[in-house]
Amino acid sequence: MLVDNRSVVRKVLLITLLLNLFVMGLKAVVGFWTGSLSLQADALHSVTDSANNILGLVAIRFSSPLPDRDHPYGHQKFEAVGALGIAAFLGTACFEILRGTIDRIFGDATPVKIAAPELWLLLIVLGVNIFVAFYERAEGKRVGSAILIADARHTMSDVWVTITVLAGLIGIWQGQLLHLPQLQWLDVILAFPVALLVFHSGWQVLKENLPSLVDEMAIAPETISAIAFSVPGVINCHNIASRGVVGQQVFIEMHMVVEASDVETAHRITEEVEARLEENFSPVRVLIHVEPPAYQSSQISF
Repeated sequence: MLVDNRSVVRKVLLITLLLNLFVMGLKAVVGFWTGSLSLQADALHSVTDSANNILGLVAIRFSSPLPDRDHPYGHQKFEAVGALGIAAFLGTACFEILRGTIDRIFGDATPVKIAAPELWLLLIVLGVNIFVAFYERAEGKRVGSAILIADARHTMSDVWVTITVLAGLIGIWQGQLLHLPQLQWLDVILAFPVALLVFHSGWQVLKENLPSLVDEMAIAPETISAIAFSVPGVINCHNIASRGVVGQQVFIEMHMVVEASDVETAHRITEEVEARLEENFSPVRVLIHVEPPAYQSSQISF
């Protein structure tokens, strides 16, 4: 049975949008106040967090799982498209971070000035990011939302970015106290792993959502065949195809040879096969082409 979970997803995205706007503003203020390139890059990363939430809200508006006249298979691929938009935002953020870092290396390096109050503010930012990441991922898994899970992965990358930046700023802070100006380079050096973390997050989002858009096999045909053969009266099943995402929506098609002399018996057998597939891969939509016991073809296979 299909469940429209868009209201829950919309609520989660609105909550995380407000928290991400708070985090972004705090990072930007501290970044410009201290002159930290890595923290400004982290603030840019947080801009994409907020943009992703807005993109998710737009995608959810059009991603109803329920079919209509123009979309008989539902609209869930809009969520995957939204997740790909998140990957694009991450790629843009990675480019901007690298560009800013190279400009700092070959341009005038303005010293970073950091003090304990700014570091405490960043610890608050880190706590908010951790809460958002775990909250969004938990809700995404609970309701089976691809866009929430993708956005949670993005936010988790922000957690690691903030930890990296915070470690560098602590080193710079200690360098100021110990009169070690060489530690100023930590700000530039740590901007590179920040970019790599952002790129990795984008790649993961792309890898997880592209299969559903290109109709990659959702369930191994051998698995579907084994379930079908567990129903008495099934002689053979072949031409098996599946697409979608297990746990969200799966579409299965197959041809099946059944031991039945009348339509009513054949119907009962196919209903039982559909029920067992639903039990294993719900929600699932199954289309079975029934063939008589005497059916022969050289094409019969998995």
